[in-house]
Amino acid sequence: MTGWKYNDKNMGGYNVAKAKNVKTGPGLVFVQGGTFTMGATTEDIMGDWNNIPRRVTVNSFFIDKTEVANVHYREYIHWIESVFSDPQYDAVVQGAKPDTLVWRSELAFNEPYVEYYFRHPSYNFYPVVGVSWKQAHDFSIWRTDRVNEGELINAGYQNKNTIKTEMAGGGQENFNTKAYLMGEYQGVPGKPKKNALKDAQGRPRTHVNFDDGILLPGYRLPTEAEWEYAALGYINQNPQVRKSEKKRGEENNTNRQIYSWQNDGYDNLRATRRGAWQGSFLANFKRGSGDNMGVAGGLNDRSAIPAEVTAFFPNGFGVYNMSGNVSEWVADVYRPLTNQEADDFNPYRGNRFQKVDLSGGEGNLRDSLGRIKMVDENDSTLRMRRNYQRSYAINYLDGDSTSNVSYGYGLTTLVSDQSRVIKGGSWNDRAYWLSPGTRRFLEEDQSSSTVGFRCAMIAPGSPEGNGRKTGNFFPKRRQKR
Repeated sequence: MTGWKYNDKNMGGYNVAKAKNVKTGPGLVFVQGGTFTMGATTEDIMGDWNNIPRRVTVNSFFIDKTEVANVHYREYIHWIESVFSDPQYDAVVQGAKPDTLVWRSELAFNEPYVEYYFRHPSYNFYPVVGVSWKQAHDFSIWRTDRVNEGELINAGYQNKNTIKTEMAGGGQENFNTKAYLMGEYQGVPGKPKKNALKDAQGRPRTHVNFDDGILLPGYRLPTEAEWEYAALGYINQNPQVRKSEKKRGEENNTNRQIYSWQNDGYDNLRATRRGAWQGSFLANFKRGSGDNMGVAGGLNDRSAIPAEVTAFFPNGFGVYNMSGNVSEWVADVYRPLTNQEADDFNPYRGNRFQKVDLSGGEGNLRDSLGRIKMVDENDSTLRMRRNYQRSYAINYLDGDSTSNVSYGYGLTTLVSDQSRVIKGGSWNDRAYWLSPGTRRFLEEDQSSSTVGFRCAMIAPGSPEGNGRKTGNFFPKRRQKR
């Protein structure tokens, strides 16, 4: 736009990385976005009327292929116990551990699961349970930091010995992506073999900026809309996915699915193709009172409790167990009528707009865990904005002062600003809850033996991914004068 060349030290040294696809992070699969009808697909037998069907659009994103398993969460605990080994961090270590007592019941013999489910190798790849929403949120931050730290070490921009320092009780001095980008964490710079990064004077630099395209976006819990869209896997109904600009699928989305797979069975729950698997259940759930897995010699789902995270039938996006196994935390704050109130593009309730806490001054922006300290934006500075006026938007239009609605938590309702949505149904639920449109809630500091989670990540760039262009491109034509 100026005639000045990019990546030229003699013309200002403005460095621009070439546009490229975001690398698929460990454990993730790509979900091509689109429009769909979010909400109920079956009769509302609970009478909640909290999932009114509504047409929305979800942009493309990444989501975990499977639920987070015990072995994955134990890696997190291992890191926490090593980095925060100093006794002053004991509350941090204990606060990260799952609550194994969720298995207890006054009238059931579940004590072995209390002792063994999370730790025994036989349950390595079973979904972790007993994890609260807050713990799942913190796990996502940790996962982001470990993945990005690994990216920098593999590219040579951080010395691999940094890991040894961290794991030897590094405490606050552990890698955090945001702290690194803000210059609050230095670590030990590496010596990349082929360093394409330059400063304004054309000299090689070892500190990576986000616009260099090396670091990945953050892992996080999926929004309810993302989770539900990924669960339905509608891409199976539109098979001619664009392979060139001359061929693309039709906008075909006519068959509402009850569960996370196409309705090709007479009761939607069992495999119908002839062969060894004919009649087998496609998900892990409770068929009826007292029937968690069928009769010996003919077990219907072969799982009395949660099964391995790669068990059962993957859907159109290749995602496992979006119906059954364990219900899953999503990012949203629960409100019965959010579907009617939220935007129709990337709907979500739970925003709390924050900024970096600069009160400590440069060099003191991190908290005791090594993360950048954040504070809510000041509402007095937002009065002139047109798109939002308050930093706390969790109860916007439903429980805030402008809506004239109040929630008497504990008196007239169990819904509060700490209520988070859970989706998908579990090993101990009837088939009704397996439908992606159903929704329930649990307080964000509570946990259950039937609730786990998986992570998601934004997918910057083209909604089709794989190097596709954004928008429709037509042959160039000379304009008539």
